[in-house]
Amino acid sequence: MRRRLRQCLVDNETCLGTIVSIPSPEVAEMLSLCGFDWLFVDMEHGVFDGIAVQRIMQAVAGRSHSLVRVPQLDKAWITKALDSGANGVIVPHICSATEAEDAVAFCRYPPNGNRSVGLARAQGYGTSFDSYLSEANSDIAVVLQIEHIDAVAQIEQIVNVEGIDCLFVGPYDLSASMGMTGQVQEPQVIEAISRVRQCAFAADIPMGIFVATADEALSYITAGYTLIAVGVDLMILSAAAQEITRTLKKSSSIE
Repeated sequence: MRRRLRQCLVDNETCLGTIVSIPSPEVAEMLSLCGFDWLFVDMEHGVFDGIAVQRIMQAVAGRSHSLVRVPQLDKAWITKALDSGANGVIVPHICSATEAEDAVAFCRYPPNGNRSVGLARAQGYGTSFDSYLSEANSDIAVVLQIEHIDAVAQIEQIVNVEGIDCLFVGPYDLSASMGMTGQVQEPQVIEAISRVRQCAFAADIPMGIFVATADEALSYITAGYTLIAVGVDLMILSAAAQEITRTLKKSSSIE
C-alpha cells in the first residue's frame, strides 16, 4: 500500500510532482503513470470545478498522491477538495499566522479543527465513513503557500502555527509582490526564499517549491526541499510538441 503523503513529508522523503492545470482525467491518469509521486491539481489557475477535481481523483486512483490547490483560503473550497479524496490541500496566499491557523482548522475534524463532516467520495461514499473520520486528521497534508513579501515579513509567526505539514514557495507571485514580476533569480527574491527556508527548517517544517525544469529542481533538492513540483502539464505538452516541429523543420524543407 502507498504510504501517506503526510508521512512522507514527516520523514523528509523527496516527492516529485507536476502541476495539473487541464481539467482532463486522461491527462492526470497519464501523468500518474509517468512516475510522479504526486500531482498538484490547480483550482486557483486551472478551470476546475468540484466535479472535475473528483474525476481527477478517480482517474489517478492512488497511483500518485494528489494535492489540490484551492482557489483561496475558504472553508467550503477546502472541504470540497478533501471530500473528493485528495491527500491534502495547498492553500495559496497565506500571509499571516491567523490565516495559517484558519487553513489548518479547515482541514481537521473536531476537536482538532472545524472541518465539516459529510458523506463523500473520501469516505467511500459512506462505506468507510468511521475509519476515514478516525484517520483523516493524521493523514491529510496541510500545505501552505508562501508567495508574497508580506508572508516573508511574517514568516517567524507563521511557522509557529501548529499543524503545518509543509510550506510551499510560489516564486513567481513572490517576485511579483516585490516589484520584480517573473524575475525569480534576482538576489532579493532568492534572499526572501532563503529566509522562508531558514525559518521553516528551524521549526522542523518541510519545504516545497515550484520550478520550471528538472535542472532547477536538483538545486532545490540539494538545498533540502522535499515537495517539488516541476513544470505544468501545458508546459510539458507544449515543449514536446515544439521539439517535434523544430527537429523536423530543421532537418527538412518542411515549412
